[in-house]
Amino acid sequence: MLGLFGIFGRSQEIQRLDRAFRAAGLHPRIVADAVKIATAKQLKQARSGASDEVAEAAELIAYCALGPQEFALNNGAERTEAVEQRMERAIEAGQGLDARLILLTLHAKLTHPSVIDRYDLAAD
Repeated sequence: MLGLFGIFGRSQEIQRLDRAFRAAGLHPRIVADAVKIATAKQLKQARSGASDEVAEAAELIAYCALGPQEFALNNGAERTEAVEQRMERAIEAGQGLDARLILLTLHAKLTHPSVIDRYDLAAD
């Protein structure tokens, strides 16, 4: 996925995620490669590797990492509200791609403290 010792460069999947993170206001270097690889695998498992799904996954991870205020500064109120609704639905359902991505950010210690407090998140 990451290329052989960096010789061949990063995979297209990881490059797409990096671009989507940038578009959501999150610098890709903040996100560990392990999180990117796990996200790409989750997208494959959900059979959603289209650009829209990659962008939506990156937005959710960016929201978790940046917190609501910073995310809103970078993305506006409408996109922030949409991601917050997705967060609420995922937490309520407790399963699905969004729920797995939220859990991934928790385990990676990437989740902003304000997001943890706001949604009362904990990784069991």
